[in-house]
Amino acid sequence: MTKLYVNPLPVRIWHWTNAFGFVLLILTGLQIRYVGEIDVLSFRTAVVLHNWIGFVLIANFFIWLGFYLFTDKIKVYHPELSPTKYFKASWRQIQFYGYGIFRGDPNPHHVSVYRKFNALQSMMYQIIMMLVVPLQFVTGVLLWDLTRFGAMVERLGGVRVVDTVHVLLFIFFCGFIIVHVYLASLGHTPTAHFKAMITGYEDVDEH
Repeated sequence: MTKLYVNPLPVRIWHWTNAFGFVLLILTGLQIRYVGEIDVLSFRTAVVLHNWIGFVLIANFFIWLGFYLFTDKIKVYHPELSPTKYFKASWRQIQFYGYGIFRGDPNPHHVSVYRKFNALQSMMYQIIMMLVVPLQFVTGVLLWDLTRFGAMVERLGGVRVVDTVHVLLFIFFCGFIIVHVYLASLGHTPTAHFKAMITGYEDVDEH
């Protein structure tokens, strides 16, 4: 195997800030949602922490967006424009995750500097980063100050609708983190991908 530098320092800083931030948002969100049943923090402390962590992650998102928009690393997120090639690559990846990995088949995706995501990851991350994450941020900001944003909340259907969307996305991110950690453990060793997000270097097979 050879070492390939696929995770630049800004990406690693963004990733770990995002990871720890979302975990803290989930924990403080649980405290807020189940006040009286979970009493690790006071309700006010949980709300203040939740809000500040949310604003840190919003700033972190724009740092991530700026880095990719203004460097050639944006190629990492370029989709496969041929539907036939994309669906074939996706199907190979589904087969690998579904049963190939359990019988020792090699991963059909070969990591390169500008192709670190397989077909499924590429599409999923684009949807998450450009749609799901911003939607969670927007609903969070609206709920943060109902006095200031009350009119907009009402136009969107009221507090119950906005809060429901926020909570459903919260549940999605809980599941996403579990799946993300599991998939990250599927390298040539269980810790290989985690180390790559610390050092920047991914171990890749020579072809």
